Amino acid sequence: MSNTEAHPAHRGFVPPKLPMPLNPALAKHAEARAASIQNRIADVITRFAGSMAFVYFHIIWFAVWIIAGIEGYPYGLLTMIVSLEAIFLSTFVMISQNRADFKRQAAADQQWKMVQEEDQQNKQLIELTNQILELTRAVHAITCTDGQPQPTTVNGSPETP
Repeated sequence: MSNTEAHPAHRGFVPPKLPMPLNPALAKHAEARAASIQNRIADVITRFAGSMAFVYFHIIWFAVWIIAGIEGYPYGLLTMIVSLEAIFLSTFVMISQNRADFKRQAAADQQWKMVQEEDQQNKQLIELTNQILELTRAVHAITCTDGQPQPTTVNGSPETP
């Protein structure tokens, strides 16, 4: 089963809860966020408000309000309710944006640590490469004089490469 596969009960009407991120820094951030009841409530409201279920609910609500004649035109109470809802929803959008910023920061911090570790590894590799170069030069200096190779012996008999 995929990490992002939707639960059959949702069927596209209410968005499913997002799966745990694969990135360890983001997973740690999600666990810390889930520890707060306020964050969990904000996440549920934001998830619902960003769904088609929210749109359908409002279409039905407005249609019933107007058709049932709960109040007369210009629908002052309905306007006030919708205005208050807009105020709260804009707050939840800001909360959601802040959460996204924290996620981006956690991912960027982890990436920066990885870059620093890779930089250290690169410095070690350069140092090892320089040591190999020095050893190669030393071996070359021992085996060659004036650019001419020294004769070598194999099983006691001289041999020239």
